[in-house]
Amino acid sequence: MTGLLVTGIGVVAPTGVGVEAHWSSLVRGEHAIRPIEGFDPDAYGVTLAGQVTGFVPADHVDPRLLVQTDRWTWMSLAAASMAAEDAGYEAPEDAYATSVFLAAGSGGNEFSQHEIQGLWAKGPRSVGAYQSIAWFYAASTGQISIRDGRKGPSGVVVSEGAGGLDSIGWARRVVRRGTPAVLVGGTEAGVCPYALLCQATSGRLSTATWPEDAYKPFDRRAGGSVIGEGGAILLVEEPGAARARGARKVWGEVAGYGATHDAHHHEEPALDATQYARAIRLSLDDAGIGPDEVDLVLADGAGTPRLDALELEAIRRVFAGRATPLPVTAPSSWTGRLMAGGSALNVATALLAMRDGIVPGTAHLDNPVDAPGVDLVRRSRVQDLATVVVLARGFGGFNSSLVLRRYPERQEDPAA
Repeated sequence: MTGLLVTGIGVVAPTGVGVEAHWSSLVRGEHAIRPIEGFDPDAYGVTLAGQVTGFVPADHVDPRLLVQTDRWTWMSLAAASMAAEDAGYEAPEDAYATSVFLAAGSGGNEFSQHEIQGLWAKGPRSVGAYQSIAWFYAASTGQISIRDGRKGPSGVVVSEGAGGLDSIGWARRVVRRGTPAVLVGGTEAGVCPYALLCQATSGRLSTATWPEDAYKPFDRRAGGSVIGEGGAILLVEEPGAARARGARKVWGEVAGYGATHDAHHHEEPALDATQYARAIRLSLDDAGIGPDEVDLVLADGAGTPRLDALELEAIRRVFAGRATPLPVTAPSSWTGRLMAGGSALNVATALLAMRDGIVPGTAHLDNPVDAPGVDLVRRSRVQDLATVVVLARGFGGFNSSLVLRRYPERQEDPAA
């Protein structure tokens, strides 16, 4: 099957609201991890997060919908609108020609927390009817579908940090069955007391109090990750359909996808990188390319010694024998780990990197671990990029890999 074309991108992230704001922040190397605002996090042992600033929900969401939904859905609604606008995608006459298939890892935490607080403080009558839907993992998918009239086969995938890539994998199935356009990706908003507590129990969060010490993938001083909010939504289209409607731009092509599960333990990392490496190989085979044809890998970058070592092991297994070291970067180090929103955002970042021929560096990679055959990118640099692999893992053993290819006509009208 010919790969899907990415024709629109919408971003709401700690690095900025909008594609270019996010990208310019990454290229300049501006850290978006800061002390948590909105509540006192000291009791949780975690004080830093990647929070979205400059996002005004009322600028993107109808006031009547604001009161029914959580912050993560506000971000998804905004990003979906941005993606459609970026693609010049107007609702077709056939409402079933567009699907919404997003990822979620956390749901409507803040909304639910407020409702539960009201329940305990004031009793059952204080809990509103919208509690039943605002927390639900499929809320963002449903609200976008309803608001914009996207009635094609839709759903939500829950595989934690791997979800952003997995939503694209599901979109390919939807397109094979006849739906020409799908909104994919996702956002998260887990920076609130309840969600922070849930994540802190994993033991994978950094307790550092300074951003430059907190989240350092592939560094010898790596000691955990930092949570974040936001993400990206992308519009992907079947190539013939994109040409038929005269799509004005193509960011790139989804050339290959692979996913596996460690089948080891619901909390502990796998004993080796066998299944992670297998996911990468599946994606390369799906794209019909070999290891030497990959120009860059955007790593998951968990930020713990054990998980980082497993990721490097997987990469070395697949790309061993290359003529030159493989460039690897972890842009989530600038924003924090956004769960499903993070892998979706990395897809957007990879497409921007291919557009401009710039590799964003990994934040505060001061003392890299030994990584034979791997070129760990420490600072932004110019590099021609034709094929990029995006990797993602989800808590519980999910592994996903996506191959993106530069589209020859990405700056031209695909219908020409």
